[in-house]
Parts: sequence; structure tokens; C-alpha cells
Amino acid sequence: MVKCHTMAEVRREIDRIDRDLAKLLAERQGYIEQAGQIKGERSAVRDEARIEDVVQKALAAATQHGLSPAIAEPVWRLLIEKSIEHEFTVFDAKTQKSAGFDAKTQKSAGFDAKTREAGK
Repeated sequence: MVKCHTMAEVRREIDRIDRDLAKLLAERQGYIEQAGQIKGERSAVRDEARIEDVVQKALAAATQHGLSPAIAEPVWRLLIEKSIEHEFTVFDAKTQKSAGFDAKTQKSAGFDAKTREAGK
């Protein structure tokens, strides 16, 4: 850690760390997306044992690096919950696409939203 003498220096270092965190979180998200593609069952997306394992490993790493568990635990739990939400989105999109539904165009086997409305 750099010893700062002004608030400008502190802010510059925090901004640098935030950029690094964003890069690491984007990398983590990529693996979450791969998991959503790999898992065969929607019920496999949320794994309570894995959640607790990840939290415990994060808390151990936090302690090792001097990060307060009072900061680390809620941050990791929120990160995990948001990651699970994203993984469900990826999994559901994969499932819909394999069933012939394209979530991006909202079309299913030649049956689009306008066709559904007209058929009411």
C-alpha cells in the first residue's frame, strides 16, 4: 500500500483499486456465464454448500490480507447473490434458445409478439 499525504493521492489510489476490482469482477462474471452454460439443471445454479464454501474461503483470504470480516462477508454474500441471479439469466436464455425461443428477438418458432396479440 502506498503512503498517501493528500486526499488527492488517496482518491487516486482508490480509483486505481476500483478499476482493478472492475476488471476482476468482469473476469469472475465470465466464469459465472460459463457455469450457466455448463449446468444441465436449473436447480444446480444455486448450491448452498458451495455458497458457504466460497464465503468461508473469502473470509480466510480477507483475514490474511487484513480486510475486516465485517466488510468482507456482506460484500461476498451480495456478490454471490448477484452472480446467482446472473447465472439464472444465462441458464434460462440457454434453455429458451434450445427450446426454439430467441430471447433477444422475442420470437419462438415463427410466432412473434405481434402474432400472439393478433391471435387473442
